[in-house]
Amino acid sequence: MVKNIIKDTDFLQKVAEPATRKDKAVAEDLLDTLKANKAICVGLAANMIGVAKSIIAVQVGKQNIAMLNPQIVKHSDECSEVMEGCLSLLGERPAKRYTWIEVEYKDIKFKPQKQRFSGFTAEVIQHEIDHCNGILI
Repeated sequence: MVKNIIKDTDFLQKVAEPATRKDKAVAEDLLDTLKANKAICVGLAANMIGVAKSIIAVQVGKQNIAMLNPQIVKHSDECSEVMEGCLSLLGERPAKRYTWIEVEYKDIKFKPQKQRFSGFTAEVIQHEIDHCNGILI
């Protein structure tokens, strides 16, 4: 189900709780909301739809994937200075992002996954993981 985007910075700055198998519907709502906003958005975190759980949805290539309890377990030494926007905030702000990251997460079926991402996709994932940690750009 497509959800409204939360703009309350007090709520967005709360650290998300770990997701469980019972949160599959939240992941599906995130994917639906990402798809509905595809013209202006490439990633969402659950707190952006009002749920303080550690779940993100990200466009990877032509598909959208949900990541439950994503953790960056390895990253490049190099960082890039980038300008980022956010559906929950007005305007763009500078951010430092690793050029590549390795992420461990559970997929929507709660199966463990580990993947490496680079470039823009890595930036988006880092942005959404920041959301789970209550960090705003």
